[in-house]
Amino acid sequence: MITFIISCNQQQTQIEQTEVVYMKLTSPAFTHNGAIPSEYTCDGADLSPPLSISDVPPNAKSLALVMDDPDAPVGTWDHWVVYNIPPSVSQINKGEEPNGDPGANSWSRFGYGGPCPPSGTHRYFFKLYALDTELKFQESPSKKDLESAMQGHIIAKAELMGTYKRNK
Repeated sequence: MITFIISCNQQQTQIEQTEVVYMKLTSPAFTHNGAIPSEYTCDGADLSPPLSISDVPPNAKSLALVMDDPDAPVGTWDHWVVYNIPPSVSQINKGEEPNGDPGANSWSRFGYGGPCPPSGTHRYFFKLYALDTELKFQESPSKKDLESAMQGHIIAKAELMGTYKRNK
């Protein structure tokens, strides 16, 4: 708890504010706004990159992870959708799916699908959400379904963005 004391016109007012802690999502494979190595793309082994998660709010009941490409010519392309990840998860290892439930990506498949832009440099956003609940679906959701179900349940969000350009 942080306490601020404000003095105005000879009066003091005390305001208490809860310290804000920001959840973090990083990767040892690339930096935020940095280039994603080809190992994690269709030009390489197409493995999911290692991810590190920290500062998850203590009241989180689950995490959701989405990776998408807003620069795709057909509109935003969803590469990875996973939800109900335990909030205790602090690492997602290279080439592994996190514990949780898979959602469908834009290929109508489950699991990671790496960057494979048809031309130019594209941005890939890894978005991690801390939720105050676990989500339930009749069938595996699309990113759109997941985002709809998360409304009103997001207590923190972290984002990591990497870029990729094919060497053709």
